[in-house]
Amino acid sequence: MCRIIGLTGFKSKQRMRAHLIAMRDAMAHGGPDDAGLFIDEENNIALGNRRLSIIDPSPLGHQPMCNDDESIWITYNGELYNFPELQRELELLGYSFRSHTDTEVILKAFDEWRETAFEKFIGMFAFCIYDKKRKMLYLVRDHAGIKPLYYSFRDNALIFASEMRAFMTLDPSWPENPEWRVYFLLFGHLPEPFTTLRDVCMLPKGSFLRLDLSTMTHTIQNYYLFRFSDTVGEERAAIEGVREIVQKAIKRHLISDVTTGVFLSGGIDSSLITLLASQYQGERLKTLSVVFDEKEYSEEKYQRLVLDKTKSQHTAYRVTEKDFADNLDDIFSAMDQPTIDGINSYFISKCAKEAGFKVVLSGLGGDELFGGYPSFDRIKKVWFLRNSKIKSLSGLSEHIPDSKYNKLSFLTLKDPLNYYLLFRGLFPVKTVAEMLDAERNDIVNAIERIPVDVQKDMTPGNFASFLETNLYMQNQLLKDTDCMSMWHSVEVRVPLLDKELMAFAFSVRDAIKFNSGEPKHLLIKAFGDILPEEIVTRRKQGFTFPFQLWMKNDPDKFFADDPGKCGKTISRAVKSFKIGQLHWSRFWALAVMKRWEQTMSVSALR
Repeated sequence: MCRIIGLTGFKSKQRMRAHLIAMRDAMAHGGPDDAGLFIDEENNIALGNRRLSIIDPSPLGHQPMCNDDESIWITYNGELYNFPELQRELELLGYSFRSHTDTEVILKAFDEWRETAFEKFIGMFAFCIYDKKRKMLYLVRDHAGIKPLYYSFRDNALIFASEMRAFMTLDPSWPENPEWRVYFLLFGHLPEPFTTLRDVCMLPKGSFLRLDLSTMTHTIQNYYLFRFSDTVGEERAAIEGVREIVQKAIKRHLISDVTTGVFLSGGIDSSLITLLASQYQGERLKTLSVVFDEKEYSEEKYQRLVLDKTKSQHTAYRVTEKDFADNLDDIFSAMDQPTIDGINSYFISKCAKEAGFKVVLSGLGGDELFGGYPSFDRIKKVWFLRNSKIKSLSGLSEHIPDSKYNKLSFLTLKDPLNYYLLFRGLFPVKTVAEMLDAERNDIVNAIERIPVDVQKDMTPGNFASFLETNLYMQNQLLKDTDCMSMWHSVEVRVPLLDKELMAFAFSVRDAIKFNSGEPKHLLIKAFGDILPEEIVTRRKQGFTFPFQLWMKNDPDKFFADDPGKCGKTISRAVKSFKIGQLHWSRFWALAVMKRWEQTMSVSALR
């Protein structure tokens, strides 16, 4: 696991080298074990890497790495879980290997299969390959977008990096994206491909960017695309398939040459991963949990049910309101993009670091694939509004003060963003326009510029899965997990987003996969024999901190300046929070936005 950086087209070689080193080392927290760079002055190419050593931590894993004749170079961030199988296949074709790294396997797989190699990879990754002979450069991102990769074309030069802070290091006065506040106040995050900076985009998942260095022309092409189908239409086949692939996924996600643990929250997903990992590692298994003094939020009871069935070496961390306050500034520093989420990932990663873990397995993905969220049930209640005249009446709800009803106004927007915002949106369009002193049509136009590849004729369950996977998980959970974990030099792995498991889950018929009376119906059918009944039948809680309680005691401290100086709309919202009429997520969004504005202003003055 690493942080990667690259520059092309800079006329000054000295400036290119200096910029590369500064940008690379701005991400040192994500790769504290080693630093490397490669510069091809003839072709104006510079590649950099900060390494977090996981597989073969020896110097043989140093990056950027090249093939035997130094004609192909790679800087790589991620893990390739099927690299042992690919290495054996390549050895049969005559390749030899100097290291035991998955990096070298990717490099030589590309040497053998070129672009078709990308679809063979099972893992989480973002990497750049420079083909010196053909004068081609590739940026590649994994099937699920687990690892981030940002890029920008500026003055006929390509700049790419694992984190947005690298671009601000290159140019502290980089112009901001004028619509980032719109997206943030609507979604609580910035939907891909948009960022806070103008013309800096996220590379789409399951795709690669091909740059011809001779002409500086580029194309972006999918190498892998998930589609829902009814290929698996028999329940027994679905149960057996899920059981087999989940076990296989967890086993290969445990491959590591450093201390690896499992985060146990007490929910179905983390409990399942812990129980299966225990079968493979026995007493060597290490587990980690976070608990609270606030009993209604603590899941110690359910964690103990799982721990009693394992022999793991367990570490529990108690996170308090004081911990939150003491780490507040560092939480803001860790954010790579504004988000209302990520605080829980921050503390999980911080605790993992203190426990000596370099790798932690997480249950992220189970809710999205197998129907664990309330949206899977709610979608059926509003499904009839699709293409209905009733939909047009929802615009009236925008003028209703109660937020429970004014969110219905989102249904006036285009599919599928209307349904997503109905379930997970923060502020209605009218409120966002008021906060930003903008016209309503400007907000609507910004929403309609968000590219969403909607598959036609989806069933309600698959449609909810599509929304949660491609919008919520993609844009918020995965980005926040990555930036917060790497801030603490910890790698978080997500076995339930295994490529084979996702493909299989998307191929199972809706009626078999989802059951409104039992969230995660298929997953429970497959593993009901090992999951404690109390965990299966408990009401879904989600891994939630006591934020509403922690923030209300001194809400003004979350703002960089006096909230009263932040405009009438924001000042009014903060007052509403103080008297219990505003949810903490909306309050936190306003605090994050104002902090982020200050950060960008300070950077521009440097």
